[in-house]
Amino acid sequence: MLKELGKEPCIHENCQLHNVELGQYTEIGISNVFENVRLDDFSYTGQFCILQNSEIGKFSNVAAMVRIGPTDHPMDRPTLHHFTYRRLKYGFAESDDELFFQWRTAQIVNIGHDTWIGHGAIIMPGVKIGNGAVVGSGAIVTKDVDPYTIVVGVPSKPIKKRFSEDIVRKLEEIKWWNWSYEIIKERLNDFYLSINEFTDKYYKAGE
Repeated sequence: MLKELGKEPCIHENCQLHNVELGQYTEIGISNVFENVRLDDFSYTGQFCILQNSEIGKFSNVAAMVRIGPTDHPMDRPTLHHFTYRRLKYGFAESDDELFFQWRTAQIVNIGHDTWIGHGAIIMPGVKIGNGAVVGSGAIVTKDVDPYTIVVGVPSKPIKKRFSEDIVRKLEEIKWWNWSYEIIKERLNDFYLSINEFTDKYYKAGE
């Protein structure tokens, strides 16, 4: 039986979470690893995801086996190996290379509201995914993705916009993802309207 979500996050078994902030009605799939992650209200991840140094908006749909913010090795050094920054592990020094770790942590991935990250996608450090965007399964995203744009492939490339520029502009101004739980529940049937009916109703209302 499926568990009803609530204000407390739902975290499934075998997860490792370090320095994580979870919003209300969030759900973390089995065997996820999160490090330095903020997951906002109503967002969820599927099974076997790894997220690092990421800020994810509301109502984000993250499918199974997604990798967000994979950390880099130092490619400008004589060696790629992590003995140069995980020095303690090998007994090479009395401290690790904290400056390198600080640099990696600062390469934040920003994923907007109402996004869909497909199965097995990889989003590289520092990338920004706009509101309403879709990342296709297996895509490797190395560049920013505009709002309401669908990207696919390796490396990912945009194939189309979900809606016209006018509709996108209206959705970005309506910001329905900021509505309260009670308002969304009250207006649930409006989410079954055509996109034009929805935007006409709420853009004109100025809400």
